[in-house]
Amino acid sequence: MLESASQEQHHIIGGGIAGLATAVYLLRDAGVEGKNIRIYEQLGVAGGSLDGSGDADTGYMIRGGRMFEEHFACTFDLFDTIPSANNLDISVTEDIMAFNRMVPGSSNCRLVRDGKPAEDRYDLTLSAHDIVDINRLILHSEPHLSGKCIEDWFQPAFFDSNFWLMWSTMFSFQPWHSLTELRRYLRRFIHLFPGFTRIAGILRTRYNQYDSLIAPILTWLLDRGVMILIDTQVVDVMIAGTRQSRRVTALALSDNSNVPIGENDFVYLTLGSMTDATVQGSNDRAPDPSDSESGAWTLWHRLAAQYEGFGRPEVFCGDTSKTAWHSFTVTVDGPEFFEFMEDFTNNRTGTGGLVTFADSSWTLSVVLFHQPHFRDQKPDTYTFWGYGLRGDRPGDFVKKPMWEATGDEIIKELSGHLKLTDMQMEWFDDARVLPCRMPYITSHFMPRQPGDRPDVRPSGARNFAVIGQFCELPRDCVFTVEYSVRSARSAVASLTGRVDPPPPVARTDLDPIVLIRAARVLMGM
Repeated sequence: MLESASQEQHHIIGGGIAGLATAVYLLRDAGVEGKNIRIYEQLGVAGGSLDGSGDADTGYMIRGGRMFEEHFACTFDLFDTIPSANNLDISVTEDIMAFNRMVPGSSNCRLVRDGKPAEDRYDLTLSAHDIVDINRLILHSEPHLSGKCIEDWFQPAFFDSNFWLMWSTMFSFQPWHSLTELRRYLRRFIHLFPGFTRIAGILRTRYNQYDSLIAPILTWLLDRGVMILIDTQVVDVMIAGTRQSRRVTALALSDNSNVPIGENDFVYLTLGSMTDATVQGSNDRAPDPSDSESGAWTLWHRLAAQYEGFGRPEVFCGDTSKTAWHSFTVTVDGPEFFEFMEDFTNNRTGTGGLVTFADSSWTLSVVLFHQPHFRDQKPDTYTFWGYGLRGDRPGDFVKKPMWEATGDEIIKELSGHLKLTDMQMEWFDDARVLPCRMPYITSHFMPRQPGDRPDVRPSGARNFAVIGQFCELPRDCVFTVEYSVRSARSAVASLTGRVDPPPPVARTDLDPIVLIRAARVLMGM
């Protein structure tokens, strides 16, 4: 079996975490040599949505960050054999656990209202009807929810509750998003309910997720001979045969060259991207809202139009007004703002997590990371991140949508909600504020029907599989690193037969103790 592995070639389209995880499983578990693995990445850097870039002078940039929790079995298994960039003597998984023991998270100021910590920030403010609706949804059968929106299930008053405000800003749900996905989230993370108002139980990485996750995995792969081709876009995939038996025969690249796929070769396709078409702004310039599709979506459209079983990409990327939001990264010199926020929130920097301004028209939220957040961050330089879930609406202090706001205007809006004085606002005089528009950031949450997402192993696929956020994995939740890694392990297991399938998704929703604790939280007991 290992002899045949040495002869086959593996072609991975997409250098995000799903593609990188696929390469690790092939090397570590399937016996494939690194020289026989090739990753095609359309951008100039691998890592996909797990990014971290910039410098202290021009400003650091992170588009967003994924959260972890203890039941991400595939993710922690993957990184358990990857040496940490912070300490080569321990794994990335061990470093994450050690960091969270050192900097445990528990928010004392999850919600801000009228310029001060909200008095009801530990109260979910759910009505009896809301509680019944949540329980009905958790117990409901998934097939009967197909195509429905969250707002189809709940009464309008539900969306004014603290529960919805905290839930939607923590996970980026909107009322028009998938009811099926909300049900999956409620069941998947029900064990976190007791710490929900404090964001307790969420694990964080030591640095930004490029430095903490992507850089170590890239080093590991490159040291073993894996070829990572950046600035290389696959624009088409040629598939021969019928739906009962078909195989990829060639890849077409944007430079008009073709890559033949041999009889013993395998192909792993990343379709769609939640950070595709990202546009960055600056202190004095808002991001361009052109929202043009590019590589990952274009390829999916092309495949879905030509071949059966590749889903319906238009379901997810057809309306950017429902899938976009803007984030922003701020780099400041000096600790004054961070010291202010520590006093304001009663949380040491890096321990509080998301702070949401409940009366913000933009639904503005910020996170102050443990510092330094970049491995090369200069001393006395600090960086924090924020986003607006409803950036389509005019601001409260900047009378325009966040989608049209410059970096300086976003800081003005934030300062207004914190009721900063003119003197305090001078902390940001030389700040580098980088807003970022992501038109497809919540595209995977759009209401869907069976068949809208392709299976990991489409019908009849002899030598190809689909990985990433837009394939179908029963029970698991998109917008998580776990989903991408689980898809990678599923694909390698299915195609090679030399890797164990991923373990089942943790079913804490079947644990009576977990259910009792969750019920007490919902009822305010």
